[in-house]
Amino acid sequence: MITTGRAPAPDDAGTASTPELRFPAGFWWGAATAAHQVEGNNTTSDWWTREHRRDSDLPEPSDDAVDSYHRYPEDVALVADAGLGMYRFSVEWARIEPEQGSFSRAQLDHYRRMVDACRTRGVEPMVTLHHCTNPLWFARRGGWREDDAPDLFARYVERVLPVLDDVTWVCTINEPNMLASLRDWEAVEMLASRRPEPDVHVAEVLVRAHRGAREVLASSGGLLTGWTIGTQDFQPLPGAEDVARDYGYYREDFFTESAAGDDFIGVQNYSRTVIGPDGPLPLPPGVETNILGWEYHPAALGNALRHSWELGRGTPLIVTESGLATRDDERRIDHTAAALEGVRAALDDGVDVRGYLYWSLLDNYEWGSYDPTFGLVAWDRETFERRPKPSLRWLGDVARTGVVPSRPRARGSAA
Repeated sequence: MITTGRAPAPDDAGTASTPELRFPAGFWWGAATAAHQVEGNNTTSDWWTREHRRDSDLPEPSDDAVDSYHRYPEDVALVADAGLGMYRFSVEWARIEPEQGSFSRAQLDHYRRMVDACRTRGVEPMVTLHHCTNPLWFARRGGWREDDAPDLFARYVERVLPVLDDVTWVCTINEPNMLASLRDWEAVEMLASRRPEPDVHVAEVLVRAHRGAREVLASSGGLLTGWTIGTQDFQPLPGAEDVARDYGYYREDFFTESAAGDDFIGVQNYSRTVIGPDGPLPLPPGVETNILGWEYHPAALGNALRHSWELGRGTPLIVTESGLATRDDERRIDHTAAALEGVRAALDDGVDVRGYLYWSLLDNYEWGSYDPTFGLVAWDRETFERRPKPSLRWLGDVARTGVVPSRPRARGSAA
């Protein structure tokens, strides 16, 4: 029994090595990015405006980012050459509709070329229609607080339909539970313990926007549609079960319940949050963390899948984000191998998990800073030269063989 009032230590170091894991044929393996974090010069978005305010609270702006707007063929080639079968990327609403009612045919053509690049290289595209950023005009008129926001989003989705010709997998909105916790242009906070109280009205508007977008997408036929939810694996101490349930409902569970019956639910997980009688607990001294200070706890992914499967009432799942911000690439591989133990165990228990997409393909702009390095690929900030890491080759080998090889459970700092 925990009596210190602090979070328990990680529980993933019980054996000397990870087991060999075999995954079924047809399981998707891939990597993910998001437009604002890799494209560069998304000048008509709310985040760009926040980054460049004179009184900005962010350490640095995105500026050119990774220049994936121009270099996406290189990035798709990295995915294909590694042996990964799926690339998740987002289209940028602020580029496609830079002013209300004005749609850019050139930008739509650009994203269509990204889909074509994937198809040419034998990579399955998964397209996300909204990944955290909004057009500035949309944010200034109230964003997701406004009752007509779902109508505006549906109009945008309708314009994107030509981009999605021969696409199968479409995510409507990335992490709506995070969006419901934002205030104006506040930072995207991944740890539930740092997030403010969710806005229930915004949460309900986002559900309407998601359902409206799915109706538009259904008109094309053949699409598998869902949204992705940032899960935190809320773990209550004995006696704090009701506290955890109440704390987590509008931060996560409401959105999973609302997605029950969709074609899929995207599960995204990086760590856990331990809940005591008064809410989230701080980490104990000495617990391993990533660069952002999140606890190293790969077992959280398996827990998140089981929880999502239960709340989603059997809706198929796909891991749309999972990864580690670290400068130690061997530790990144350790984390991925351990997280996949939870995925394999969930499959063994009958959870319908369709695939695993690592976040992120590239070291990218993590909402205020380039310091947190999640990527399978590094890059030169002067030349944009891509520099694949051993973890990309490791995950590609897993994808080619369907086997996660046994490896020692190394310990050490993830930073």
